Amino acid sequence: MKGLFCRAAASDAELTFLMEEMSPPDVLCSHQVRVRVKACGLSPLDLKLLRDVGVHRELVPVGREVAGVVLQVGPKVSSFQPEDEVVGILPLDSSYSGLCEVIAVDEYYLVQKPEKLTSVCVAGALRDGLCAYTALHTHARMAAGHTLLVMDGASPFGLMCIQLACYHGLKVLTMSQSAQQHTFLEQLRPSVGVQDPLVVRVIPAQDESSDLLSVVLEETGGLGVDIVVDSGVCLHEDKEEKKLLPHKHDIISVLGVGGHWVTSHQDLQLDPPDCRLLHLKSASVSFLNPEVWTASSAQQGRYLHVLKDIVEKMSTGVLRPQPEEALPLYEATVAMETVQRHQKKKVVVQL
Repeated sequence: MKGLFCRAAASDAELTFLMEEMSPPDVLCSHQVRVRVKACGLSPLDLKLLRDVGVHRELVPVGREVAGVVLQVGPKVSSFQPEDEVVGILPLDSSYSGLCEVIAVDEYYLVQKPEKLTSVCVAGALRDGLCAYTALHTHARMAAGHTLLVMDGASPFGLMCIQLACYHGLKVLTMSQSAQQHTFLEQLRPSVGVQDPLVVRVIPAQDESSDLLSVVLEETGGLGVDIVVDSGVCLHEDKEEKKLLPHKHDIISVLGVGGHWVTSHQDLQLDPPDCRLLHLKSASVSFLNPEVWTASSAQQGRYLHVLKDIVEKMSTGVLRPQPEEALPLYEATVAMETVQRHQKKKVVVQL
């Protein structure tokens, strides 16, 4: 049985991905379950994060968002039975690649998969759903009546944020990077209920005449937004980069009093004027790291509750991710190289 692994190198540019033989243990631990994997989502590998949390391996397993069927359960497992369909995210220190045909994983990292959901759909969207929940619920403490600005609404993560926020009664604004994205975002409608647009205003980032601050102030009556969620930030006045990413000063400027900025930028640097503006608005900044759930067991119960809620909302149509085309296993190595170079944000492999 083979799985996909990454061979660590001196620099991330020299990473190599290869298929290696691996076999699951014959005897399961008390709370482990043996799962036959049916689909696995591939996301970019963050080797720096692994080193920071003390995971040092020459071969790093690749593919952690898995969906499959339980084959066998350990003696103290209480949540699952054989033939149950499950979905989950393998922990950072897992020795298994999600592309192995059979894996062994603790029951505390899995939840039941609803029958309505396909394995490919849930494996491809689970991580983005978790990021959206972490950003809006855990960090921003969203509530009905709040105003949200999603900087990259057409991305898988941004789409989850928009749908989740609308479900909870938030007013949503977003930005588009192209005319095609603009049309897609303006046509978003809920699957049930009143068919009003999910987004009240789509701001074209590619249009240089479109001033983000003036549009936001117009839509919020001059107050600014309560929450901003980004997918990356431009730290310097680089014209090429600024076309794709919002500048940090623009984000702080559109925040209202007591507003909250949730950023995905790991190396964010705020200058004294930026901090002063945040202070004047009594606003705050949070760093979005979805791995914190599996890196720490302090809130394991809450984490499982979040995963259950995500798959339930996906099965009822509240969260509707963009469908991902499933790739066969023999294309996994090349596909992962593409994902790692950020040429594609998500790939799903069907086993």
